[in-house]
Amino acid sequence: MKLYSFFNSSTSYRVRIALALKGLPYDYQGINLRVGQQYSSEHRERSPIGGVPVLDADGTLLTQSLAIIDYLDSQYPGPRLIPADALQRARVLEIANLIGCDIHPVNNVRVLNYLQNVLAVTAEQKTAWYKHWVAEGLGAVEALLQRHGSGNYCMGDEPGLADCCLIPQVANAERMGCDLSTYPRVMAVYRHCLELPAFLAAAPARQPDFIA
Repeated sequence: MKLYSFFNSSTSYRVRIALALKGLPYDYQGINLRVGQQYSSEHRERSPIGGVPVLDADGTLLTQSLAIIDYLDSQYPGPRLIPADALQRARVLEIANLIGCDIHPVNNVRVLNYLQNVLAVTAEQKTAWYKHWVAEGLGAVEALLQRHGSGNYCMGDEPGLADCCLIPQVANAERMGCDLSTYPRVMAVYRHCLELPAFLAAAPARQPDFIA
């Protein structure tokens, strides 16, 4: 397998965690989002939207992190990242989609660049935008974790899809200077996961294309 990734892409980070949790080897191919490499004609053939991650599974190209992780879970059954039980599955997907649909899309690099370069918002306004949507989203994640009585992980006794989504989102929020003090359950899960080898291996600073 080959993964087209960018070290600081939270969606790529999700897939790297999933691959590490399953112990699956892959070739890492860096796509530099900072210089627009994702929009090259070569990469557009892999990803029509011009993004990462892209998984090349023996010639079959898959885009979108949640679809890739679902594929990995179906093809490589252990350990499961998406529960088989209907209610547990729904709760995991609830958290994963909250992060993947309500927080990340409005704060990814394409949106932030459009705000600054096309709509001409100031740097301060762009940062306020980012922090607003992080607060809205992580506040909801915190409520769900409190409601379901999560332990070391978002759901259940083992890391899964929800954790694959949460840890990159919190890492980005920290990097952007967001106040995370009001999310004790979120931060407890985050700190615990960062002690695990799979999450450490997937971290941005561990990637071959890392830029300090």
